[in-house]
Amino acid sequence: MPETTPPNTADAGLEVRTYFVRNRNALLARAEFGELFVDYYLHLGANQMKVAPEHDAIFKRSLAAFTLHSASRPWAELTAWTLNFQAPLVNVFLTGDNGTGAVTGRVFDENVKVGSDNLFFADVVRGTQPKRRSAVTFEGADPLQAAEMFYAQSEQREARYFQLGEEDFALMTEHPDCDLAWFKALTPEKVQRLDQEETLALMERRIYRWHCGCNQERMMEVLAPTMRQDPDALFAGDPKIEIRCPRCGARHAITRESLEAFVAQT
Repeated sequence: MPETTPPNTADAGLEVRTYFVRNRNALLARAEFGELFVDYYLHLGANQMKVAPEHDAIFKRSLAAFTLHSASRPWAELTAWTLNFQAPLVNVFLTGDNGTGAVTGRVFDENVKVGSDNLFFADVVRGTQPKRRSAVTFEGADPLQAAEMFYAQSEQREARYFQLGEEDFALMTEHPDCDLAWFKALTPEKVQRLDQEETLALMERRIYRWHCGCNQERMMEVLAPTMRQDPDALFAGDPKIEIRCPRCGARHAITRESLEAFVAQT
């Protein structure tokens, strides 16, 4: 099968390879996440963000699960996941654009809603179609297992995640006429040897990188309605305020003068 080279393959970033497992009818997505994790930590440092070690471990596994999922999906798709964990009490948000290969996200550890179940929300926009949302419950505190439950309940097909090394992760997803007995018997060791025991056809190489795209203008768009209604309450006598991007948590300092000029032009 010919290799598919997407528009952003030449860009620097994390390479995710997908393979079709012939005679088994399953799709394998695999990547070594070291580079993407480094970019995530550089983002935290640049924006003076501190994440508790327990939450950090959950976020990294969530990021791996999300990126492998995205690489298994169509190109013209925007996806966002929100995972609400009750123990520990934390939310993880992730979003990605398959068209550009950009992925980003953040941990929310304050004002997290307390409930009876863990919740997994998935929002998908494909091309010009309206947004589609699904919500499922899951058990435990492992994002990989949470994503598997999402596949079973929302996607109505099997998925298996595997950690093959410290930063090496893989996703196997069921396709029509999949050999389910073989699929369910997979182990990390068997996935490691898959190229020796099965016939793999390379489908795609996709490049993903840590990128949000937030900037001063976008943050001012968020603040503009409040600025029009009650600017004094917004700034509380200060010449500038700090706002964090809701998607990635990046810090943005907005002066009253610049926001006044932005509102006057819009």
